Amino acid sequence: MRVALFLTCVNDTLYPDTGRAVVKLLTRLGVDVDFPMDQTCCGQAHYNTGYRHQAEPLARKFSDVFGGYEAIVTPSGSCGAMVRELYPRMGERARAEGRGDTLARTLAPVVPKTYELTEFLVDVLGVTDVGAYYPHKVTYHPTCHGLRGLGLGERPRRLLQAVKGLELVELPGAEECCGFGGTFAVKNSDVSAAMGRDKVRNAESTGADVLCAADNSCLMHIGGTMARLRTGMRPVHIAEILASTEEEPLV
Repeated sequence: MRVALFLTCVNDTLYPDTGRAVVKLLTRLGVDVDFPMDQTCCGQAHYNTGYRHQAEPLARKFSDVFGGYEAIVTPSGSCGAMVRELYPRMGERARAEGRGDTLARTLAPVVPKTYELTEFLVDVLGVTDVGAYYPHKVTYHPTCHGLRGLGLGERPRRLLQAVKGLELVELPGAEECCGFGGTFAVKNSDVSAAMGRDKVRNAESTGADVLCAADNSCLMHIGGTMARLRTGMRPVHIAEILASTEEEPLV
């Protein structure tokens, strides 16, 4: 299978190790991974902030760059949800505004081929034990777009439960938002910070060493709160846990 890695802006700029972990993991599982150099923002930040028309050229660019692949894999539930949920909505809105169905036809090919990493592993490759080793106590935070948008459900937990050496502990209030929400954290900073503190206190109560999630944007928010509260916990993307092995541990 020939797949493309859609790394996303946040990961490309701030968390490149997550991208390297995805490539390492998928290659270990026998998948050929390409990284299209022309990829750029999917348009989520623009769309969610109300600049819907300005997001359309970015969506077209995404389709041009990734349309030729069998599958598009991203280590981001939020960007995955942008393509799967909001690209079709963008096409329908353009049609409703009398601009025809060109946008909808342009975006349609990439929508069903875009997968968040954990659903690609479980649903497409059919694996839950990826041969990982990670000797730490871990709690898992299901981020909002993955939980409510993509419906990832138990897929991340099933993958974590199969990791050798990993002790998975349940996070109280797991389904509550961490407070990031993109520009929400800027426009409503006090509320966002309070939600972040609640999430971190719940995580700290588990006694875990690591808080894991499938979105580095949320982990950035949670990790900043952890640092300010001096918890000693670490935020780690699930890709980096799944890529870790006894021979090449990612501590």
